[in-house]
Amino acid sequence: MKPDIMANPEKSGFEELVPSRYALRVGEIDVLVISDGVLPLPTETMATNVDPDVRAAWFKDMFVGPDMFDWALNVLVLRSGDKTILVDAGLGGQFPGFPRAGQFPRRLEAAGIDLASVTDIIITHMHMDHVGGLLVEDVKQRLRPDVRIHVTAAEVAFWRTPDFEQTAMPNPVPAVLRKTAAQFIEAYAANIRAFDAECEVAPGVVARLTGGHTPGHCVVHVASGGERLTFAGDALFPVGFDHPDWHNGFEHDPEESVRVRVRLLRDAAASGEYLVATHLPFPSVGRVAVDGDAFRWVASFWDF
Repeated sequence: MKPDIMANPEKSGFEELVPSRYALRVGEIDVLVISDGVLPLPTETMATNVDPDVRAAWFKDMFVGPDMFDWALNVLVLRSGDKTILVDAGLGGQFPGFPRAGQFPRRLEAAGIDLASVTDIIITHMHMDHVGGLLVEDVKQRLRPDVRIHVTAAEVAFWRTPDFEQTAMPNPVPAVLRKTAAQFIEAYAANIRAFDAECEVAPGVVARLTGGHTPGHCVVHVASGGERLTFAGDALFPVGFDHPDWHNGFEHDPEESVRVRVRLLRDAAASGEYLVATHLPFPSVGRVAVDGDAFRWVASFWDF
């Protein structure tokens, strides 16, 4: 997996209408952000603990909404030493009403990366837009039988009897989440390598438990040659820079999610590291600056 191939579709024999992947290096580690597409969601799910007029004003200022917006879906591929690591797997086909999502298998192939070359998979959490791609039949068949799937023990335990009491999701979603998580555990029981607080998957690639969004949610830290990048999963949403205290309807523990979010943003601002997240607009590569009691997103200049 070479950055020049990952960044240039013509070298892999495929052409796409819009860019769907972005390559960079963190020291000696190759990083590829792949767009799994977008899915439309109600704007109200982004801020469930604020006045609707305040929420609407923020979305208007961002030229998004007023009622629905397109939620980006990003996954990572990392190459460290002899390991090729997939971080999350997108939506798959669990919700057929979202035809613009579930694109990662096709776009991985377009980047010239064979699913059979993936040695490890890190799952930040088991919501359907993070594990659904692994339930696509063609993906299951092409993955190597001994692929290692790293997910926190707390996450596996939670989804055996999930609690949605503090969430504010659209009505059909919880049932699909339950079903998808159960299917994932059943399909990959032999491949799951559950960890408690932290797991070094490869040199410079560490998955670390945060909790909050789900009890077993984790982030992925990448460090090499004095450079750093954190993949924040669902600990951070676009509104989280301006209003880190706003609750998201998909958070299973909103108060803890705020604490996790603020800590991650403060750490990123202090270190100057790259920050990438599942639902920030593609390619979602940037840095964080402190802005009073809030934060400011500083998008990286694309480097081609």
